[in-house]
Amino acid sequence: MATNPTARERLVEAGLRLLEEDGPEALQARKVAAATGLSTMAVYTHFGGMTGLLAAIAAEAFARFTDCLAEVAHTGDPVADLLATGYAYRRYALANPNRYRLMFGLASPQIFESQRADITTTGSPSSEHPREPSFEVLLDVVRRMMAEGRIRPDNEYIVAGRFWSVMHGSALLEMAGFFGHSDHGLTQIVGPLTLDLLVGMGDDRERALKSMRRVRNSLTAE
Repeated sequence: MATNPTARERLVEAGLRLLEEDGPEALQARKVAAATGLSTMAVYTHFGGMTGLLAAIAAEAFARFTDCLAEVAHTGDPVADLLATGYAYRRYALANPNRYRLMFGLASPQIFESQRADITTTGSPSSEHPREPSFEVLLDVVRRMMAEGRIRPDNEYIVAGRFWSVMHGSALLEMAGFFGHSDHGLTQIVGPLTLDLLVGMGDDRERALKSMRRVRNSLTAE
């Protein structure tokens, strides 16, 4: 957000804060406006109503999500970069559970009803959808894995969609408490599943394990 935020930016920021502190039920025009010192009419003036504000909040959440994924450094090991991206994905989702649910329409599905499309053919749920840049981060890693010969050449959108499915599904399961504690889901389910997926796509198992160890060691050193 800008140093001197506009009324629109203040409303979005207040919405994000209320979302994380009190859950999606707190996202009401009156509550968001009160948190900024503005009148309820400001929500309608700047967003046309709560649906528009919810979409703007989700777009800002996606922008921050994309920044989180883009912070993963590019190395000479694209498989390690994929794994590090997956870890950044998981970290963002677990740190911002209510925000994450809103982003993917789980809290307010109506905001994305007109913005759904087939990622397996277009590479993005919608050319106008805020999640496109985050999907591009994943696509870039997939392209580099193919270019380096770590996985077989294939439709990059479909391959990225497979890895996205693992990241998204496992994040939701962990958020819901199905993976227990102490990173059991990461070490016993997500890690082995990702390894099998990589090997099935053509990577050498020992080389993939080496990439995993490289990421694990870098995370331990942080």
